[in-house]
Amino acid sequence: MSAEFEHFNDDDELWLSDLETRAIDLENELSVWREVRQRTGPEPDQAAEAGRSAPHPSFRRAAGRAQAIPREQVGTPTRRSTSRKQARAAEADAAEAARTRALIENGRRSAKRSRFSRRHRWTIGLVVAAVGGMLLFVMLRPGASWPPSVALVKTEITTACKNPNVSSEPNLINFACDSSTNQILWIFSLMTSGNNANFKDAKSGRQGLEPIAPAQGGAVAWSLNLHHPYNPANPVDSLQVAARAINNIIGGASLTGSDGKPTVQPGLESDPANCLKYTGSAAVITRAGYPDVCASPVSSPAGQAALVADVYQKWFVGAPATVAQEASVLYQHANDPGNAQVQAILKSLFGPNA
Repeated sequence: MSAEFEHFNDDDELWLSDLETRAIDLENELSVWREVRQRTGPEPDQAAEAGRSAPHPSFRRAAGRAQAIPREQVGTPTRRSTSRKQARAAEADAAEAARTRALIENGRRSAKRSRFSRRHRWTIGLVVAAVGGMLLFVMLRPGASWPPSVALVKTEITTACKNPNVSSEPNLINFACDSSTNQILWIFSLMTSGNNANFKDAKSGRQGLEPIAPAQGGAVAWSLNLHHPYNPANPVDSLQVAARAINNIIGGASLTGSDGKPTVQPGLESDPANCLKYTGSAAVITRAGYPDVCASPVSSPAGQAALVADVYQKWFVGAPATVAQEASVLYQHANDPGNAQVQAILKSLFGPNA
């Protein structure tokens, strides 16, 4: 069934019906006219002229259909037109119902048939489900993380850094406890003692989280105004001493010598070459009685990484440059424990189970 036939124009149907009716009427008139001519007898010239005349063009399309209708079925134009319209409407309704039923049962002929059988579709569905499950497992699988002790030491750092005396004096450098750089404390502690407050090294005699001798820690603790003598096994005390020591290494310190006179101990920022490496500028600030410090802050990631490596070698006396560089790498990736370099360093410190 073609689309043109399915969407037949009602105006064309009415036009054809009207032509058929007019053709039937003319046929009736011609029949009457022939009967009259037969009774009266046609003239030869007129009969020849009638035989040569062609039918009017408007009736040619309906000629075959009009001749097929028996004479006894001819009625008035109004009745015939109405009956034909009703018959055509009934036929159209039946054809439409049949077409609708065929579409429901078989679908459109123009629609593309599925290229996969039911078995293939089941196989594809199972494969897609398996792949989706694997992706979901990978997404939800716990990623790489720092050792559990890091979370505890971070909490202890928050407590230790509440001490206002951890800044260097008199320049008030507080790199160790600044919220954006205080990871230096737990990274150094992780590398030197595994964040174990009860750590003891029989060879060097050092104790606690940080590599500071008890005598040196006691001297620093005095400047922190601790409420009790320095206890290296106390993690908060140990972190406070470490913070003050790191800040003094960076910013220098003004101390009172054994002769009672003030002395100035320069820090890493007292060297213009270091300032150029840390800040990109060799300019320093010089004041009487104060250690020199860089005129620009150490704010770039590269500058801070270089500073951390230098601090580690000053803080852990005798540490190789390679280990200081490892401390710098951990500092740079403090928020990315899954970094390949970080994982390699952790495995070297704590073995394959790190």
